[in-house]
Amino acid sequence: MAERWIPRDMDEGAFTAKAKRAGMSVQEYARHVLAEGSQATTKTKRQAALARTFRKMAIARKGG
Repeated sequence: MAERWIPRDMDEGAFTAKAKRAGMSVQEYARHVLAEGSQATTKTKRQAALARTFRKMAIARKGG
């Protein structure tokens, strides 16, 4: 069985909910959070980095 590399205690959908509350898409919010000078928490910044990574993986999987 494959080892889980995402912690089990991670709140599923939490970052998406934050993005919706901010009135942005997930990727827009990720850019906003990771921008220099952002006051976001470390947890939110890690969620944003993970969202960007997943997006890159999805693009690579589609072949483009």
